[in-house]
Amino acid sequence: MTAVPLATPKVPRKRRSEAELKALVDDFNATLGADPEHEPTADEIAAWAAFHFDGSLAVACSMADAVLPHVVSRFAPGVDVLFLDTGYHFSDTIVTRDIVAEDLPINLVNVLPELTVAEQDEKYGARLYERDPALCCQMRKVQPLARTLPLYEAWVTGVRREESPTRTDTPLVSWDEKNGLVKINPLAAWTFDELLTYATDNQVEVNSLLSDGYPSIGCEPCTRRVEPGEDPRAGRWAGFTKTECGLHT
Repeated sequence: MTAVPLATPKVPRKRRSEAELKALVDDFNATLGADPEHEPTADEIAAWAAFHFDGSLAVACSMADAVLPHVVSRFAPGVDVLFLDTGYHFSDTIVTRDIVAEDLPINLVNVLPELTVAEQDEKYGARLYERDPALCCQMRKVQPLARTLPLYEAWVTGVRREESPTRTDTPLVSWDEKNGLVKINPLAAWTFDELLTYATDNQVEVNSLLSDGYPSIGCEPCTRRVEPGEDPRAGRWAGFTKTECGLHT
């Protein structure tokens, strides 16, 4: 298999104003998202996103699976898929990324930190993730994404409500105040089993770690296997009070 191409983000059309983008959020929540008892499907949300943000939409994907890129690219072929290449990923995750880049009609964009791992070690000391995981995530995930998102009007994430207590109130579409664009979560209502069923039914690539005790996959040094009955994200930053990398908080 050839190495994944280092694609660059597409140049979107002139960005609409904050007021115009917020109006689209309000319109969604007054129409498609008006009834919390009968929420729109992931396909309906993806179709809405593709229609309103054609050429200015990005999908964030950790490569735990390719379900989200598959759902969105059916309505927005060639969509930019952002992968935060921290330098600390499991090899399984990199393999998944490369397969997804070849198999799906997407434009895979590797989003890189300002410092390589070696440069970070030299400046902050080796294994910063063991001493200050929040700072490590900030430099290798949060800041690179924050530099990239202003290119777009909306971003799509795979956040699901059942993943953790901090995500139970995840809206389908909202205004992302921190990053200044629309945030779309088509899979918010899905369970883990529904995710796997979709992947099986549609022959979508899934990271091999999901079937090896890793229901939530982050950087290798900060992710452990989860025991039966544990919270799906219990394996992330084990031994720390930290439960989120900062991308969605």
